[in-house]
Order: sequence, then structure tokens, then C-alpha cells
Amino acid sequence: MSDQVTRFLLENLDIRGAIVQLDTVWQAVCAGRSYPPAVQSVLGQMCAVTTIIATNLKQPARLTFQLSGKGALSLLVIDCPENLNLRGYARHTLEGQDPVPLASLLGDGQLLMSLDMADARQPYQSYVPVEGESIAAVFEHYLAQSEQQPAVLHLFANGKQAAGLFLQKLPGAELKDSDGWNRAAHLASTVKPEELFGLDAHAVLGRLFAEETVRVFEPRKVNHDFPPDRDKIATMLRGLGTTEIEHILAEHGEVLIRDDLSNHEYHFSAEEARALFGPDGPTVH
Repeated sequence: MSDQVTRFLLENLDIRGAIVQLDTVWQAVCAGRSYPPAVQSVLGQMCAVTTIIATNLKQPARLTFQLSGKGALSLLVIDCPENLNLRGYARHTLEGQDPVPLASLLGDGQLLMSLDMADARQPYQSYVPVEGESIAAVFEHYLAQSEQQPAVLHLFANGKQAAGLFLQKLPGAELKDSDGWNRAAHLASTVKPEELFGLDAHAVLGRLFAEETVRVFEPRKVNHDFPPDRDKIATMLRGLGTTEIEHILAEHGEVLIRDDLSNHEYHFSAEEARALFGPDGPTVH
């Protein structure tokens, strides 16, 4: 199965985990963007780890990660609400098809996490240290620090698929098996991209943890469902007022709005833009 995240528990070891496998959702996120492989890889891995973390939140919330830097990858945003309706994009100036180390790609990057909970007045925000040579290493470090328990992540992405395997030691796990964590982490390190891309979660877990008792929970579907909403954009343009709209038309001849997160582009010709204000004339703001 694809486009889903499957949580599991190594019962005799008190180790929890999850497998995320994205294909059509990941392809929809990338549609029409022509990302170079280095940018695409980072974006796909961020989609995978964001989905994993969103699935394991202690209370429902919208999870957003914003990765910004001074390198060729200047901005990357992933947004994942509690229903796992995933979206994201990357802004970059990278050219070429060669691999680029994460540190070079970002150039002194910062990673901001936002949690927007329904009962909170404003989102909780915190900076995640960008420490490590990969997205997996960055989040392993962050999870170990924030939850005081070691974690392991293996993240992969190409042009068609993005996937990840997550393990985390639960408090007191060493009382059940003093070597359990080391053994499970080693087994997880043998996972191959083609396994996460080509096998379902049960098959992957059966291969990795054949000697362990694995409780697999019902998978959750991941979506990318953001239909175009031209009316919403039209309302926004009316809010700008005709003075601003006329300035835009004078410079560009049309009004073009790009919704990067939802991956839509809206074109309003001069006639369409002026018609937004109706026959009674414009309201200038």
C-alpha cells in the first residue's frame, strides 16, 4: 500500500516506530516544479519525517516545518494538519543534477517548527537545531533532545517516491532487554530504499524484525487534496483595492498569483481583474 503511514510497536523491547510510504501524494507535491535531484531529495525526506512526527503527536495539531538558509535552498515549507493532508514546496536557485551536501545546500540554515493546536491562542513555535549531515541526522538529534529518548530515522526520496522508517526507544526499555535498542537500531540500519519503495509495511517489518514480536497498527492515509479556489483568490484581490491592481496591471499586463504550498497558479487578465470590482466602480484601499 502507498500514501500511508503505519505505526508499530516492538512489544518485547518497548520500542515504537513508524513507516511512511508516499508516491501519488509526493508526485502531486512535485508536479510541475522541476526540482533538481538535491532539492527534491531534501523536500521528499522532509515530507516523510513531517508525516511521521505528525502521526505521533500527543494531541491533534497542525504541524509545520520551515527550513530556511542562505544557500541555494533558501526556503522549504512542509504543512501537515492532523488529517495528514500534506503539502509543501521548496524555493531554490540550484542548477545542475549533481548531489549537494545538506550544509552546502542550506548555508547556515534554520529549521522552525510550528504546532497549531485547536485550543491554543497561537501556535507553539521552536527552532530545531540543524545539526547533522542529513535530514535524518537532524531529526534524530532533535527527537533525542526534545523527548529525552534516542531515535533512529532512515529517509529516502527520488522523483517518484518518498519514504521513511522511524524507531524510538520508550522509557524503561532497557529493563525488558538491555541490548534491545542496539539490536533493533542495527536491524533498522539494514533497510534499503527499494524495500520501502516496493514492499508494504508488513513485509518490511517482517524482513527487518523477523525474530521480534511486532504489533502493527491500522495505517493512516496521507493525502494531498487542495483543489484550486479561484473565488478565494478573487476575494483577496478585491481586498487589495483597484489602485494596487492597476499598478500590477501597468507593470505586468495581468495579475498572477502563485499558491506555492498548494501548487496552484491563478491568472487574471486585465479585463478579469477589473471585473472583480463590479460595474459600480472600485473601492480604493
